[in-house]
Amino acid sequence: MKGGQSSRFWGRHSSLTLAALFLTTIFFWSWENNPLLTSLLSAQEQFLMHTSDFTVDHFDDTSLLSNPLELEEGSVSQLPENTEDDITIKPTIKPSESDMDEMTTPVYERKEQNRVSDSHIKKQACDYGKGRWVADNRRPLYSGLGCKQWLSDMWACRLTQRTDFSYEGYRWQPNDCEMPEFQGGEFLRRMQDKTIAFIGDSLGRQQFQSLMCMASGGEEKPEVESVEWKFGLTKSKGAIRPDGWAYRFPATNTTILYYWSASLCGIEPINITDPATEYAMHLDRPPAFLERYLPQLDVVILNTGHHWNRGKLRANKWVMYAEGKQVINRKLAEMGNAKNYTLYSIARWFDSQIPLYPHLKVFLRTISPRHFANGEWNTGGSCNNLSPLSKGSEVFQNQSSDPVVEGAVSGTMVKILDITALSELRDEAHISHYSRKASEGVNDCLHWCLPGIPDTWNELLYAQL
Repeated sequence: MKGGQSSRFWGRHSSLTLAALFLTTIFFWSWENNPLLTSLLSAQEQFLMHTSDFTVDHFDDTSLLSNPLELEEGSVSQLPENTEDDITIKPTIKPSESDMDEMTTPVYERKEQNRVSDSHIKKQACDYGKGRWVADNRRPLYSGLGCKQWLSDMWACRLTQRTDFSYEGYRWQPNDCEMPEFQGGEFLRRMQDKTIAFIGDSLGRQQFQSLMCMASGGEEKPEVESVEWKFGLTKSKGAIRPDGWAYRFPATNTTILYYWSASLCGIEPINITDPATEYAMHLDRPPAFLERYLPQLDVVILNTGHHWNRGKLRANKWVMYAEGKQVINRKLAEMGNAKNYTLYSIARWFDSQIPLYPHLKVFLRTISPRHFANGEWNTGGSCNNLSPLSKGSEVFQNQSSDPVVEGAVSGTMVKILDITALSELRDEAHISHYSRKASEGVNDCLHWCLPGIPDTWNELLYAQL
């Protein structure tokens, strides 16, 4: 009798133990796979990547010290307009052989792991970044000589000594869908009563100027109003670079604006009473402009990438902050990790805001490639090729060439504007040695001639709107 009771007792005990082990296993499995639970982890831990998974070009603190295009110490407003982004890093993520955190697993691997078989889900949206460049005698979409109202002289290559403009005669054709023909009047009608905002560095400014020329047809529009005052965009006395520009087309009440935010971080003075103060660069906060004016915006196009190097941080007197404190975590302070953390942070911030503003559409643009060959800007680097498509005409890959941006928007309502691979094929379309700095032996192999490649970025944007 006692033996029977003992057997039943140990049987119940074993069952409870097995049940506890089973529930524990389920809990930890849920913790790893449930975004809500993982969100309870430290934000920094979620976004950090293994150093072995990072490749950073030109990541040498001393290599930037003698850059003649850098800011003068302590004077942000002294930056020449055409050289904000002259030195860059190009972070790439190599697929890890180890079991990486979901935040840093390449998106194309996760898509394979999470493929669904439902027939209505199988039909994918058009991959606008996969296709080919084709000749088109209807290009360019506007005149580089006529669009003086919006287009900076430094980017209007027809105002330079350049004589070959064959790069203007191509359009991008995605493989599996038609690109709508861009018509300025139709674009403005579709964007009636809407505000389109480009937020980013000087490559974002190029895209902004391109869209202004495209929307106006490259013609003078004296009726278009400057409305910087509506968005707090001011030009300080003596400053070369304003905070931004904003223009309103009265016929359709369409506003197109640009706000300079090279890092997409919230920037604020550490000591507001000290004229020589450093600035807190909050990796996990959006720019104050977005927090204040987001309700007025309908389409937002974000970009960053070419200011993520030590030289730019020193020149701008930026000090990294996260979670309200100065970053002392050496791994997070690595430039590639800090950029990655910022991109994930701003994508998730917008993902939290879009449900509050159902009219809002947000795009995170992938990085614009640079094409220095045979050296860097200060070691004889150049981009002298004038033959279109010498690097090929097609993009075949299924994944983005900017996996950090692709990963940042994954799982959010933020869309990717994937321009990297298709722009990589167009090394002949840079300003090259026709830039203002040509007399100093400096080639601009970062910015593009306009009309040019940024027009295609806007066609892709138009198609996705």
